Amino acid sequence: MTETSKTGAAQEKMQKFGRFLSGMVMPNIGAFIAWGLLTALFIPTGWMPNEYLAAAGAPMSKWLIPLLIGYSGGSAIYQHRGGVVGAITTAGIIAGSEIPMFLGAMIAGPFGGWIIKKFDDMFQDKIPTGFEMLVNNFSAGILGGFLAIVAYAVVGPVVTTVSELLREGVEGIVAIGLIPLVSILVEPAKVLFLNNAINHGVFSPIGIQESQEVGKSIFFMIESNPGPGFGMLLAFCLFGKGMAKSSAPGAAIIHFLGGIHEIYFPYVLMKPILLLALIPAGMAGVFTLTFLNGGLIAPASPGSFLAILAMTPKGAYFANISAVVIATAVSFVISSAILKASKDDGDSLETAQQNMKDMKARSKGETVNTNLPKDDVVVSGSELKRIMYACDAGMGSSAMGASALRNKLKKAGYGYISVKNCAIGNIPKDTQLVVSHEKLAERAIEDSPQAEHIFVKDFIKNNVFDIILAKLQDQDGAAKKEEQPVETDAPEKSIEDETVLKRANIRLGLDSVSKEEAIKMAGELLYESGYVGKAYIDGMLARERDVSTFMGRGIAIPHGENAVKDSVKKSGIVVLQFPQGVDFGTGTAHLVIGIAGKGDEHLAILANIAIALDEYSDKQMEEFFKTTDKEALYELFTKTNE
Repeated sequence: MTETSKTGAAQEKMQKFGRFLSGMVMPNIGAFIAWGLLTALFIPTGWMPNEYLAAAGAPMSKWLIPLLIGYSGGSAIYQHRGGVVGAITTAGIIAGSEIPMFLGAMIAGPFGGWIIKKFDDMFQDKIPTGFEMLVNNFSAGILGGFLAIVAYAVVGPVVTTVSELLREGVEGIVAIGLIPLVSILVEPAKVLFLNNAINHGVFSPIGIQESQEVGKSIFFMIESNPGPGFGMLLAFCLFGKGMAKSSAPGAAIIHFLGGIHEIYFPYVLMKPILLLALIPAGMAGVFTLTFLNGGLIAPASPGSFLAILAMTPKGAYFANISAVVIATAVSFVISSAILKASKDDGDSLETAQQNMKDMKARSKGETVNTNLPKDDVVVSGSELKRIMYACDAGMGSSAMGASALRNKLKKAGYGYISVKNCAIGNIPKDTQLVVSHEKLAERAIEDSPQAEHIFVKDFIKNNVFDIILAKLQDQDGAAKKEEQPVETDAPEKSIEDETVLKRANIRLGLDSVSKEEAIKMAGELLYESGYVGKAYIDGMLARERDVSTFMGRGIAIPHGENAVKDSVKKSGIVVLQFPQGVDFGTGTAHLVIGIAGKGDEHLAILANIAIALDEYSDKQMEEFFKTTDKEALYELFTKTNE
């Protein structure tokens, strides 16, 4: 592995950990704001001191917010069941401490979710029929109670001690005036999209504890201060060039008032030397807060100047506004000098924005379309014979992508080109061109360095056919059209009832649910039909967290990740129809098709799905989404692909 790939892998691990930390806090920001407003208004030093109403805020910091964090951490590990046990475990750690257990909840919640997940992995398939609910409820209760006791007696005191040490260390750093140096790490980390992880995973828990004790904390403003980015954007307004200059005014307004810090990241990526302006500006802002005794009562999320004003306690307005103004001024002066001294415009803003999209996608576990550099392997059109679609499990999305491409190439007269699918790690060494999801890019290249690679965001909706067609129609490839023997590896057989797709496994007219519930419904139907073991359901949910299985045109095909492929007993497909749709994040699915593939038996149905996505009109698809005729869907998915 090259140094670049090692750096990228390390960065992705940091971002993944950061996503996990911020994922426990971000969904619960509303609770933080509610607590902050009650505190800012009704505490003795607040705007409207009221001892009676102030009491309403105390349980929020002591119990509500830690329990929400614990539930979010547990559910991130093991859905609702993990969230419940995570919250029970967190209750124990709260009861065993006198300080707000935000950091403790970020440990106890995921731990509780992990424990119940491991228990289910070991015993779920051994539960006698009819006793599932009894065992599930009591196992969660008993394990949760035990973990609550452990958290109360052991974990709570340990976390309390660690929290006290951290607090004393922070106070020591503040006392000797070194806290501004933290901007050396914070400002570059923000541009790498670690801002939420740092703010909500590190600064917010420390800040909330400090706010409980003294009424405010500067830690809420270290990352959220909009001054550094605002000053840099103002410099671009006056001294930038081209598109960067013309777009800077709008970006400055969105950043400063809207609190969307990510909007200034492309400008820094275009000229990384601008970090020399952001870091001193951040340090100046933190120093001002320290010197004037500023801070916020609760997190400012998003980092808007308006949010900062809303979270500013009585008596701290001058300090907080000064911190923003001074950070803005320092950033503006240094950025202006850099821009005026620059002899070139660096990379274009468009390029920087694309780089930003790539980095942001990776930070969220998402991906974007990309192509390999020009000096990588390139296969000419005249030589192209073997194309492989590769996904994690080689079961669902890659099979559909391969079917769609194979059908298009066949119609265009290039039926001699073999288009198959497989799992990453099993790509044949004679493959000439590999199509894979960009999230799997590094693994795909490592597995088949001899091949040309195309990376996509969506296995169905992409321009792969256009890229390949252009290659084939080059001068060196056009003459080969229709001259080669046709290799027909497309599944041409129909699927008989009671095998891969049973009519009984087509469910119509279901009420809308969350995508997780829809996936679980499909997985449980696969399990009840004897196609898979229980572990496969978790694998389906895990795969959805990594890469969406929404294929477009109202169809999703959830299936297990490669790690649970061993739990597939035989190939099977189930079809769930949701006339009102299920929100999959990237689109609304009306047909949720659960897949378990052991051999190639399921590929014919996937080919039909791919063809339907590609060829059927919207009106025809809507008929399938609302039909009450089970036979219509059965024929759609099992008819012979000719």
